[in-house]
Amino acid sequence: MESTTQSPASPAREQPEENHAQPSAPSGRDFHALPIRGGTSRFRIALIIALVVVVVAGIFISRYVTSYEDTDDAQIDGHLNSVSARISGHVSKLNVEDNQYVQAGQVLVEIDPADYQAAYDKAKADFENAEAAAAAAGVTVPITSVNTTSQLSSAEAEVAGARAGVAAAKQQYEAAKAQLAQAEANNVKAQNDLVRYKQLVDKNEISQQQYDEAVAAATADAAAVSAARATSDALHEQVSQMQDRLLSTQADYRNAQTAPRQMQVIHSRAASALAEAQLKKAELDQAALNLQYTKVVAPVAGVVSNRTVEVGQNVSPGQELMKVIPLNDVWITANYKETQLRHMKVGQPVTIDVDANGRSYKGKVDSIAGASGARFSLLPPENATGNYVKVVQRIPVKIVLDPGENKDQSLRPGMSVEPKVWIRE
Repeated sequence: MESTTQSPASPAREQPEENHAQPSAPSGRDFHALPIRGGTSRFRIALIIALVVVVVAGIFISRYVTSYEDTDDAQIDGHLNSVSARISGHVSKLNVEDNQYVQAGQVLVEIDPADYQAAYDKAKADFENAEAAAAAAGVTVPITSVNTTSQLSSAEAEVAGARAGVAAAKQQYEAAKAQLAQAEANNVKAQNDLVRYKQLVDKNEISQQQYDEAVAAATADAAAVSAARATSDALHEQVSQMQDRLLSTQADYRNAQTAPRQMQVIHSRAASALAEAQLKKAELDQAALNLQYTKVVAPVAGVVSNRTVEVGQNVSPGQELMKVIPLNDVWITANYKETQLRHMKVGQPVTIDVDANGRSYKGKVDSIAGASGARFSLLPPENATGNYVKVVQRIPVKIVLDPGENKDQSLRPGMSVEPKVWIRE
């Protein structure tokens, strides 16, 4: 029999039992009940508060968003005052540069005044001459009244002399006619002799010298006819002239018999001379204006832009030389959609954000355009073709700045801005 023995080197290890006192744990239901109930209550309260905050914030945000209408299709506008020449001429001096600030009335361009100075001097001399003529015409009135009697006697004598001249001219004309008839008869005889001499010379019955003498005689007689005819025509014309002179002197005589009417004419001439003096005065004033227009001045205070004129250039009336932009008179043109104009009215406050300087300006709605921007285009859309597609139109709205908002005049026409029209207070 084997006896089981335990070696002393490996004695049996005995672990003493340690009894530690541990508190009794509660049941699972009791362990989790209190913490879970407290967390849920706080979560619900926080959730309710968050919901209230979101609702209130949403109301405020919705009210804020719907309290204004904004657009990014807006820009600064202003008056672009065109500076043009009122006369033609040669530019002799240029006093400004681009982007220079000028005052109203400041001389911008000078045109060579030499021609206009000469025209002014001539107009002044013409006016003085016309003024003197008007004064002389006024003095002539009483002198003419005294001379009418002597004019009548002189007219009677001129009529008598003209009649005598007509009679003498007729006698001379009759004598010239007789001489013409005689010359024509001599010419007929000479021409007939020439024909006969031609036949004889062809037969060698006479010498060539005799024939040449006949030719010379025929030629001389023909010239004598021409001379006599010219003399007759001249005397006939003289008769006509003397008759015309007689008619003229008779008319002068009748005119002299109408002294009262002549006095009226003299008075009219005096009035005409006075009117001529006034006309020359108007021409003098125009010449003075043209001389003044040789200096082109700024119509308003502002900044010079788009200068196209140079020294030495020839300009003509109406030619644009530059533009002057008054920066103290600018406004905003905002193109709002037609759906944004439902609650927009004149006078509503506006906040304008400017892209160029990042500043905000205050203003108000000044007016709303009478038509959409498309109606002002070069080719307005035609919707009567049957292919109509509804497109939201944009209406220009003019916005003016409040006084003092643009003191530094930093706003320039053409700048992009974003206006907000507050349609609700």
